[in-house]
This record gives sequence, structure tokens and C-alpha cells, in this order.
Amino acid sequence: MLFPMSDPTHCAPEPGGSSVARQTIFGSQEERILARLSALDPDLMAYIRDFAYDTVYERPGLDLKTKELLACVLLVSLGSPGELRTHLRGALAAGATEQEVREALLLCIPYLGFPRAVAGFDQLQGLLAARDRPRQPQESPQPEPGAQGETP
Repeated sequence: MLFPMSDPTHCAPEPGGSSVARQTIFGSQEERILARLSALDPDLMAYIRDFAYDTVYERPGLDLKTKELLACVLLVSLGSPGELRTHLRGALAAGATEQEVREALLLCIPYLGFPRAVAGFDQLQGLLAARDRPRQPQESPQPEPGAQGETP
């Protein structure tokens, strides 16, 4: 069953608001990610924010965890490491276990080859290492390593 955008059950956030999907996927990085995209081009940022996250991601039919696991596999296929890192973090934030993420990356091997799968695991390893690294109490929060080039 298709759910057209005119479907009254489709709930996009209020203008200027943040969708549940975007909040979950971007987490504490939301302002930085949107600012980076806006610096590239304000219209590009608006299209990504309003269409990709606030419209497509808010559609019913798949839960957010499944959408994020699919996004990870698709981004591995495109060879987009910065975006992949955002969606690996998003998959974990949406409830995927580390093992589920690893299985999704392993599923890439027969379709995309070992180099793409290895690159995906490299991004996952970096994300997990940054997440597990203890912060110094007096240190201000810094973007994760490699996050500067990261986009959604």
C-alpha cells in the first residue's frame, strides 16, 4: 500500500520544527550538519532537511531502524563515507544493535564487493571508537574525527 504525501496520516513537522527521524539520526550533530549543508547551499540544506528527512523518513511502512539500516547499505554502495557515518550513528540511535549493523554491512559483500564492505566497516570502527573514547571533564565537545566532511 502506498502512502501518498497527501495522506492525512503523514505527519511532517511544523515549519522550522525537527522531525523525529532527523532528531534521532542527527542527534547532537543536527545543528552542525545543517549549518554545514547550508554553507554549501541554503537550498540544498532545505531540500535535504524538508524532503529527505521531514517527508520521506517520516513515511509509515518501515520503522526508523530499518530505514537507517537500508540507508547504511545504500551509502556503502555509493561509497559515501561521511554520509555513511551519519547513518551508522543514526541506525544505532534508532535501536539497531551493533551486530545488526555489522550484518547489514556483511550483506553488502556479495552485491558490492569486499572493498565497499571494508570501507563500511572502517567507518563503523571509527564511529564506535569515538563513541567509546572517554571525554575529559574540562574538554568541550568536539565533532567526531572525520565529522567535518560528514553530511547526512
